[in-house]
Amino acid sequence: MASSPRTVEEIFKDYNSRRSAIVRALTYDVDDFYSKCDPDKENLCLYGHPNEAWEVALPAEEVPPELPEPALGINFARDGMNRKDWLSLVAVHSDCWLLSVSFYFGARLNRNERKRLFSMINDLPTVFEVVTGRKPVKDKPTVESGSKSRNSTKRSIDGQPRSNLKLADNSYEEDEEEQGDTFCGSCGGGYNSDEFWICCDNCERWYHGKCVKITPAKAESIKFYNCPSCQKKARQ
Repeated sequence: MASSPRTVEEIFKDYNSRRSAIVRALTYDVDDFYSKCDPDKENLCLYGHPNEAWEVALPAEEVPPELPEPALGINFARDGMNRKDWLSLVAVHSDCWLLSVSFYFGARLNRNERKRLFSMINDLPTVFEVVTGRKPVKDKPTVESGSKSRNSTKRSIDGQPRSNLKLADNSYEEDEEEQGDTFCGSCGGGYNSDEFWICCDNCERWYHGKCVKITPAKAESIKFYNCPSCQKKARQ
């Protein structure tokens, strides 16, 4: 086995590749997947691999297994359920497995890194949402999408969004508490009111200015800020 992913970015890449494989099995390759899940065979599992290939196979023999195992025996329920319901059930179990593998790899991450990893994962639709065609339910305004952006400000000086300077004291205190749960999308460091922060206008993640090499003066001239991650995706 190749070396296990260790950083947040490596683990997320592994998650995304495995997820892409499972999504393909349950959508584009669904007829092939369906035929491989023969109820007359032994307990079968659906695996997504880091090379974006999927596989229907028997579970690992070693105990404990090298990685967390997917749901066992998905083939047994195939003919006893409506096809769409069965695929949805496999999708839900696959989402659980993908998360378990990622957090297995992330066992040595610190609290901020684990939170950042889950945030990156949570930005993607679940396998269940893709398979069923459901749109993700929009969250209520949070620190990233609500209190920090509702005043149409994306850049802050000394850690304080400029428009918030005019808010009543109680509103300011509430925002300060919420900002305490904000973490830099680059280094994973927590919010500190003594530091300059900037928010990506595309993904709405917040960053230390120093981590993305943006100063308060430079931020003043930026009309639409794209973080390094979004810039990289745009070039691909």
